[in-house]
Amino acid sequence: MKSQYPFNTSYIIGISFISALGGYLFGFDFAVIAGALPFLKEQFGFNEVQEGFATASLALGCIAGCLLAGRISDRWGRRRGLMLAAAVFFLSSLAMAFSHNSALFIAARFAAGIGVGMASVLSPMYIAEVAPTDMRGRMVAINQLTIVIGIFITNLVNYSLRNEGADAWRWMVGLGAVPSALFLIGVCWLPESPRWLAKAGNLLLAEKILKKIGGGDYATHTLEAIRKSVAGDTAVRYKDVFGRAVFPVVLIGIGLAVFQQLCGINVVFNYTANIFESVGFSQDDQLKQTVFIGLVNMVCTLVAMWQVDKLGRKPLMLLGAIGLTLLYLVSATLLKQRSAAASWSLLAAIGLYAMTLAPVTWVLISEIFPNKVRGAATAVAVLALWASYAVLTFTFPILAKNLGTYTPFYIYAGVCVLGFLFVKFRVKETRGKSLEEMDKVFSGH
Repeated sequence: MKSQYPFNTSYIIGISFISALGGYLFGFDFAVIAGALPFLKEQFGFNEVQEGFATASLALGCIAGCLLAGRISDRWGRRRGLMLAAAVFFLSSLAMAFSHNSALFIAARFAAGIGVGMASVLSPMYIAEVAPTDMRGRMVAINQLTIVIGIFITNLVNYSLRNEGADAWRWMVGLGAVPSALFLIGVCWLPESPRWLAKAGNLLLAEKILKKIGGGDYATHTLEAIRKSVAGDTAVRYKDVFGRAVFPVVLIGIGLAVFQQLCGINVVFNYTANIFESVGFSQDDQLKQTVFIGLVNMVCTLVAMWQVDKLGRKPLMLLGAIGLTLLYLVSATLLKQRSAAASWSLLAAIGLYAMTLAPVTWVLISEIFPNKVRGAATAVAVLALWASYAVLTFTFPILAKNLGTYTPFYIYAGVCVLGFLFVKFRVKETRGKSLEEMDKVFSGH
């Protein structure tokens, strides 16, 4: 259906891609540990607890980054928050590369997590606030696309550096300075979010940006809707997120975020070496598997971008939950039998996740909260996501060591059953609704 407004599609896509470079940083640091970990274990002598903490330290930093992002974005704007995230990531990448002991490396990875956490809140939120309703799902999904591109390219680089000696990990982590510098340069070109500007009282600049996005009539209509949605608004504090009118929706956002992580797929990304070593793969083959995983992840994310505004958010989430349940049960059985065929079922799980839970969760988190509290509420939901990721990545090597590599996948299958029920009964469809209409969509919760 053709839009009634003359949208500047190339401009919308351009600013969405630049903002989504924050997702690339997420993908980079998320994936780089899989390639660096075998070298780090040898250099620093990690046991399974230290290995889990080194991996989870990124998520702990992300929690701090989420808290900072909410405050900074509501006070100084989404754009300045993105600039700070890029700068933090640039410096932490260099600090990791030059670490001379495990404590310094973990501290630098924690700092990188602050940048990643800020970007993981601000990039999808910014895109949701600048994209027109009919394009919002696809544009926010660009953030997930840049995440998986970051994972894929990082896995390729890790594989190409595998024979560069004991210090190969320094190059792996240090190369994160390159995309973060490009991201910082790109953000300087971005306009501020018109919804944040309207909330801050700068209606003239908000109108100017909205006109560039969709013309004069679109700017007038959208600005009036924004003004009504933030009428009587004051400075938002985190305690406002827990108010009676908002907290039920925040709980839904938290539930989606926790489910996306505790469903377990990210252990396949972060602990590829451990999982495939358990079925007899060599280190070279383990790193090769990360490349296959990244490729499947990227292709299936493109499918999700094509479908998220057509099929809707809820059907894709339900498909992902039930599909992962079945694939995990198959994978656990094959891993228990030490069968190399487990690589195929796990690749299928990666593909299904990339088409469903991975992008759609970010879309929902970026759009379901009211304008008045979107910055703080998004930060709380993404904080829950990173806390869940920390729990997931910290516990997997311990569970695998004591119960066998296959056992956690039975647990993740159970989580997916619970996630299916949560989405079915608590999440409403948001496709085709403007951000200003979300109060009505979720008012029944």
